[in-house]
Amino acid sequence: MTTDAQLTRLGLFDARVPRYTSYPTAPQFGTSIGPGDFTSWIEAVPEGSQISLYLHVPFCRRLCWFCACRTQGTSSDDPVIAYAQTLKAEIAMLARHLPRGVTLSRLHWGGGTPTMLPPDEMRALADAVFAVAPLAEGGEFSVEIDPNEVDDARLDALVASGMNRASIGVQDFDLEIQKTIGRDQTYEITREIAEKIRARGVNSLNCDLLYGLPHQTNARIADSVQKLLTLSPDRVALYGYAHVPWMSRRQQMIPSDAMPTPEERLRLFETASKLFLWDGYEEIGIDHFARPDDGLAVALKAGKLRRNFQGYTDDTASALIGLGASSISRFPQGFAQHASGTSEYTKAIRSGQFPTHRGHAFAGEDLLRARIIEALMCDFRVDRRELVRDYGVTPGYVDQMFRDAASGFEDMLKIEDGVLIIPDRAKPLTRMVARVFDAYDQSKAQHSAAI
Repeated sequence: MTTDAQLTRLGLFDARVPRYTSYPTAPQFGTSIGPGDFTSWIEAVPEGSQISLYLHVPFCRRLCWFCACRTQGTSSDDPVIAYAQTLKAEIAMLARHLPRGVTLSRLHWGGGTPTMLPPDEMRALADAVFAVAPLAEGGEFSVEIDPNEVDDARLDALVASGMNRASIGVQDFDLEIQKTIGRDQTYEITREIAEKIRARGVNSLNCDLLYGLPHQTNARIADSVQKLLTLSPDRVALYGYAHVPWMSRRQQMIPSDAMPTPEERLRLFETASKLFLWDGYEEIGIDHFARPDDGLAVALKAGKLRRNFQGYTDDTASALIGLGASSISRFPQGFAQHASGTSEYTKAIRSGQFPTHRGHAFAGEDLLRARIIEALMCDFRVDRRELVRDYGVTPGYVDQMFRDAASGFEDMLKIEDGVLIIPDRAKPLTRMVARVFDAYDQSKAQHSAAI
């Protein structure tokens, strides 16, 4: 039997499985977590420790049809400037509760389009953050940059504020595909901005591509990858497009009959993957590629690769604090998510409390299962010895978990000397294998997509 035939029989091409950037996944969050939990978890951060900080700017000049992120369109800068003031007010609230001596291992501005902020607001926002928690030695300050919504003044402001990693969303360079997904971003403008970023001394560039887009073919994705390689990104995220028009209204603008089949999606991913590997990139987890000297590749070799809401990371901070509407935080105690709407978010901040409205407090086997899922997603293997050492479970209990998981995948998985292994031919099944260890009801995770 061919590998494809076995993958088909195991249900890969029919599966809708979470991406597992968290465990439990966001659809499992409940309303029992609120501002009090968020505040107490911040106060429990150890003095002098390092944390990660994420700032969400949920505005775009135009709304791309493919995007299912929580964003809102605006043709005016006024709502963006007003939102920045609210963000600074939340940063001031954070300062009142964050213990002394905390520094940032990572600072990330995401969206939406953070580069919609005027240059002076960018500098003021960065100053507000670093007044509360400065960037640690070796820390990274990354910003998501829209080539259509950035200019020299904004780039100068970001670099002057300390940005040392930039992220550019590409999706696809094919003009027909761009038109179909409501994205207008030429190769030429993308290359120009990438060159300007490099010229300002930013030595780390990340780019995102999507596979599984309407009208996408192997030839078209190969052309987009080859163009992307001329930008020499240090790392690339190759995400699968999730077509969920029943959840994302704007995706209804995209013709469903133009979508590739699940089998074609896998071929698209394989085509792009081969090109990155041929160009010297190393495969990171299920959907990232990095130069051998990039932090992700170094972390993978050292066994320190991790996974969070931004995807794969080499950040080892125990707390990721999210500020801004709809942002999600992860603490050792659990997850906390802010209100999604900017009006609700702003109202809460003006009243003097954090806008946390849902989340999850870790209990039972959450941390054990989270680590199993993370190890599978990062390393395609999980070692019984680590679980016994760190989570107080017996070897027999873990062995049974591994046997139960492997039994559902015929001969595709291996168990060797107490290690559950996903071999190369079974890597497309990784998220399905992870789901076996998910103790929560996945029927609500309709936002996720097949490979």
